Amino acid sequence: MRPHVQLRSLQTLVPDVPLEQGAVRDVFAGQPGISRLTKRLVTASFDGSGIETRHTVLTELDLTADAPDPQFYDRESGALLVPGTKARNETYAREADRLFVAAAQGAIAADPDITASDVTHVVTVSCTGFHAPGPDYAIVRGLGLSDAVQRYHLGFMGCYAAMPALRAATQFCLADPTAVVLVVSVELCTLHLRSSDDPDTIIASSLFSDGAAAALVTARSFEADVPAFSLDGFHTAIVPDGKDDMAWTIGDSGFEMVLSTAVPQLIGENIDEALRPLWAAEDALVEAFDDGRIGAAVQHWAIHPGGRSILDRVQSRLQLSDGQLHPAREVLRTCGNMSSATVLFVLQRILDDPDALAGQRVAAMAFGPGLTAESAMLTVIGGTGGG
Repeated sequence: MRPHVQLRSLQTLVPDVPLEQGAVRDVFAGQPGISRLTKRLVTASFDGSGIETRHTVLTELDLTADAPDPQFYDRESGALLVPGTKARNETYAREADRLFVAAAQGAIAADPDITASDVTHVVTVSCTGFHAPGPDYAIVRGLGLSDAVQRYHLGFMGCYAAMPALRAATQFCLADPTAVVLVVSVELCTLHLRSSDDPDTIIASSLFSDGAAAALVTARSFEADVPAFSLDGFHTAIVPDGKDDMAWTIGDSGFEMVLSTAVPQLIGENIDEALRPLWAAEDALVEAFDDGRIGAAVQHWAIHPGGRSILDRVQSRLQLSDGQLHPAREVLRTCGNMSSATVLFVLQRILDDPDALAGQRVAAMAFGPGLTAESAMLTVIGGTGGG
């Protein structure tokens, strides 16, 4: 019999510096030398994003604090600066490790049964910086884990990377039912935001933010009845002809995002075929999907909010209710797009919902470079409403 693998103790956190979307819009729209057309594009992208607040690790953007020597933003002139990739990555190495350790500690502290000594594997996820020894090492040292803990890092995969991390953790637990896998995602997207007249770059600047999430994955049984998901299945799909519409590359002045306006349409047109294999093992879900009733058969939807228009397309195509899209839209509104960490924020909102009852099904989806669509089926188990 297949072991029962569960995702539990899901915790999220954001950096201390909030970014009010209107204020950020005004900074980007007020950059010296930009054209009138660029200002209109900035205003439209920021105002139509569905975001009210984002967060950043860049303390120089905290206008309530003393101004440090400017590296990313010159308060006196209002100019966004252009540090090189090395300077951005040095900030990443310093700030990301701190968040990786804090998120991991939060997941361990939230679990009534699992301690640091139980962890057998660490899987870290990030696409916004590089360094070695990396975040997996920082977690082992910061939490006092055994040196023998198996460590894996999924780097530079983009917004969908938390899904293969959970899939890998599930596979570890299926291979070893005594395993306890700590999965941690940290993304510092604001390190790479920049002023530009390119529409793709403007869209990216209006969406991306910083955040961290961590959880435990295990097939072990424990006494406490805690809110959790069972991890039932995964599927990966590649959207045809989407390779040039979403990409993540390294430039001399930071990492560069391509996020074309065609992405929502591509996802909407291909979501059926991308998801169909996910239901293949469950006849009732296949029938509901083919009859247009999948929103009734699957109660909760953890959709990566890559942007408001992406959520709109998925909701329309799958005929989902406003309530089913509420967790994703709320994460977008309050936190922005935190790349790979974002879908874990949405899953946490579902797990904390008092209406999320044991036995209800959850479909999770995330999209990233390629254009790659990762999906998963989960079931709510244990206590509900964050209990």
